Amino acid sequence: MRLFRLFKILRVAFQHGLDEFALGHNKLKHLQQLIRKITPWRKLHRPRGERLRLSLEALGPIFVKFGQMLSTRRDLLPQDIADELAKLQDQVPPFSSNLVIKILEHEYGKKVHEVFFKFNLTPTASASVAQVHFAELHDGTEVAVKILRPNLAPIINHDIALMDTGAWLAEALWADGKRLKLRQVVSEFARHLDVELDLMREASNCSQLRRNFMNSPLLMVPEVYWDYCRNSVMVMERMKGIPISHVDQLQKQGTDIPQLARMGVEIFFTQVFRDGYFHADMHPGNIFVGPDGRYIAVDFGIMGTLSDQDKNYLAQNFLAFFRRDYGRVAQAHIEAGWAPKNTRVDDFEAAIRAVCEPIFDKPLKEISFGRVLFQLFQASRQFNVEIQPQLVLLQKTLLNIEGLGRDLDPNLDLWKTAKPFLERWMAEQIGFSGLTSRIQKEAPNWAVIFPEFPRLIHQILTENRNHTLEKKIDNLIAEEKRKNRFLIIIAIMLITLFGWFLTQ
Repeated sequence: MRLFRLFKILRVAFQHGLDEFALGHNKLKHLQQLIRKITPWRKLHRPRGERLRLSLEALGPIFVKFGQMLSTRRDLLPQDIADELAKLQDQVPPFSSNLVIKILEHEYGKKVHEVFFKFNLTPTASASVAQVHFAELHDGTEVAVKILRPNLAPIINHDIALMDTGAWLAEALWADGKRLKLRQVVSEFARHLDVELDLMREASNCSQLRRNFMNSPLLMVPEVYWDYCRNSVMVMERMKGIPISHVDQLQKQGTDIPQLARMGVEIFFTQVFRDGYFHADMHPGNIFVGPDGRYIAVDFGIMGTLSDQDKNYLAQNFLAFFRRDYGRVAQAHIEAGWAPKNTRVDDFEAAIRAVCEPIFDKPLKEISFGRVLFQLFQASRQFNVEIQPQLVLLQKTLLNIEGLGRDLDPNLDLWKTAKPFLERWMAEQIGFSGLTSRIQKEAPNWAVIFPEFPRLIHQILTENRNHTLEKKIDNLIAEEKRKNRFLIIIAIMLITLFGWFLTQ
């Protein structure tokens, strides 16, 4: 089955003329022209960006998601390709109205008009995994209904199997394969895709994020209507806003664009460091801006989580980076176990400095995080730094944030925006307020354990006393055994000597 899927990928790519991307070098131009002449049946009159987009759509949701991620990297892609891939964010061809009705009636066990007072069969957005329709409940509440695409699981399973096979081959044949933990990365990606295929879990993600940002001046998250949610259907509050990529409309609305860019950075760092729970699919198709200037988040299929240890080391790295303390960055990697313990800190520090120092004091429009990450990757390879699979989503989200910030305000100073937030967060974690908050967090556990202290102490002392007594008894028994063995040896010697006298 994997082989058939691989053949399909190659067939679709060849059918849409994607071989020109691989044969685009001047030395291969003649080969490209020859292939075009001997394959006249291929319809290659469309622009290359459109052909790439159609290929990704034909290959399914994983490839569409890959195209969505690429669409945010306009600094790395030609303009024509970036514009076409941007259509993958919310303009994937929808599935038919008949299928929509069939899915809804199957999930609810009743007619659509019995569940919704009004239901618009024309989707307002259609993405790789699901599409969204506007509707109205019988009590007049306006809602957005997200419906999962049918028969997705087999396609995704095949693609994940191919990715896993490719990762296994890379780990076996490529020197850096094991260090990069490619199979763990694929497994992490597959786990998040499983969540996207269960809209009840996505609804719970939405509910958690809404709770984290309740009454926030930065971010609005829709309310989930649980009575109407099923595994293939999610019903939530209808949010009205302007897509964040439509900067002209936002300016007409009176939105402060530079302030909006700064708010985006603060939202990201708040989710990562305060909550350890972040929206990991922040491409422009999933972010809107409300009339009051707040962000509106939709599509909660991919959420990232970080442990307290991850947050602590990330904060130390970010803060040391903003302070240009590259020695601390190197030391934090070694302390976290990401770099071997025998790594020379001074050499590692010098390599990090060479990558990071040139980008300071530059506006966002002059910085490419993609290039910086690539250079850091090259440096980390020299020092055998292990890639952390749980941070792959964070890296992807950081690239999404860069794309959004670049579109909104190219002059955004990321360092000045993020540094005060991180300093405040570190002070809260390390200072007196951090100690107070941890005590409050642990107080319920202490309230349960503290009354048991006398009994536990008595139990420990009793066990120690019993253990000491048992040890003494064991020592006495051992001593007696030694004495008995000695007496037996003496007795045998006396009997032997007495027998010898008798024989004489």
